[in-house]
Amino acid sequence: MSLKQKLQEDLKTSMKNKDTLRKSVITLIRSSIKQIEVDKRIELNDEDIIDIISKQLKQRNDSLEQFLEAGREDLVEETRSEIQVLKEYLPQQLSEQELNEIVKQTISEVGATSMKDMGKIMSVIRPKTKGRADGKLINKLVKENLQ
Repeated sequence: MSLKQKLQEDLKTSMKNKDTLRKSVITLIRSSIKQIEVDKRIELNDEDIIDIISKQLKQRNDSLEQFLEAGREDLVEETRSEIQVLKEYLPQQLSEQELNEIVKQTISEVGATSMKDMGKIMSVIRPKTKGRADGKLINKLVKENLQ
């Protein structure tokens, strides 16, 4: 079953179960998919859909930080719930330890020696970790390993 079909089935289930949070998150994902498909006149595959979900997850994480700073507990809980729903549609996330190993391997592959090589390292790491790791965490680990 493709990711698009799974989203459709989960949308039906959430409507039957009156799970408004899950329904709204899935509807948002599906509308983003539809928007891109209409604009570009293409059919998105699972990898493209994972990119969309990853982007939405990143937006939610950024919002969560802002809500925490502002002390908006009502929005914090809702955003955390949305993040959990989004994570269900992404591949298994890499642990920090697994990610650190990938970073070390990539640094040696590229032959990086300083922060000037950050762009080269990130361009090699991104395809390896697509949808399975947060870019901020990757960036942090690269900086730690280059020092």
